Amino acid sequence: MQVIKRRKWFYALSLIVIIPGIISLMLQGLNLGIDFTGGSITHIKLPSQVTSEDVRATLSKHGLDADVQKSGDEYYLRTRELTQEETDALMSSLKEDFSEVEFMSAESVGATIGGELTRNALLAISIATVLMLAYISFRFEWTFGVASVLGIIHNVLVVLGAFSIFQWEISSAFIAAILTVIGYSINDTIVIFDRIRENMKGSRKENYEELVNRSAGQTLNRSINTVLTSVFPLIALLILGGSTIKLFVLAMLIGFITGAYSSICIASSLWYDIKNQKARQAA
Repeated sequence: MQVIKRRKWFYALSLIVIIPGIISLMLQGLNLGIDFTGGSITHIKLPSQVTSEDVRATLSKHGLDADVQKSGDEYYLRTRELTQEETDALMSSLKEDFSEVEFMSAESVGATIGGELTRNALLAISIATVLMLAYISFRFEWTFGVASVLGIIHNVLVVLGAFSIFQWEISSAFIAAILTVIGYSINDTIVIFDRIRENMKGSRKENYEELVNRSAGQTLNRSINTVLTSVFPLIALLILGGSTIKLFVLAMLIGFITGAYSSICIASSLWYDIKNQKARQAA
């Protein structure tokens, strides 16, 4: 498998995917849910003939501003943080125009809690990345650690970019998905790096290009089989799992596919370039 020979093509492909996401993050940012921004979500069920526009018109007529999301005959109304009295008034307004209104649930998150969750989420991701860098550097060597972390950053940027471009909502479950993607990616990368290390012991005279190509080829089937066994259940959940977990599953699906690609094509190529740069500096 000629990974190193084609590494510049792999880098270019990754940049083509990542750069639009970064631009989107800079221009429109992320669509943060109430877990981060604070606010209320009211979950209701209405007759099937009712449209999102009908609901928006009713809410606007009664002085209520809400973001309406529809899933079948169920609706999610995102508003500023509402008190119990305001929630009751919201339901009364809906019942004035739609007689069959079924209240499903309501949840509120204060802005202070949302800000704290944002800080904790960033802290969790940062700690996980630093600990992985430290472990891999200790278990292998620092070049493997740096390449692994760069691969993780690559995968996270792809997922964040996709969610920013399409403005899919980010909730606390998204952080769990990102941490799962990081864990999956690092596991797949370590398998390849462990093979590289074993091949280095067995053939001291083999150059780095041949070493990486041979190691990637030896682990290719394992990596493909692993990602497929993860992707198939995720696709089933995406289709059959319902709207509440759709974005959580979607984040993992994008991350798992990207992680399999980056472990083989990006992380190993980055290790090769770092190793060659180190050798040139030592010469």
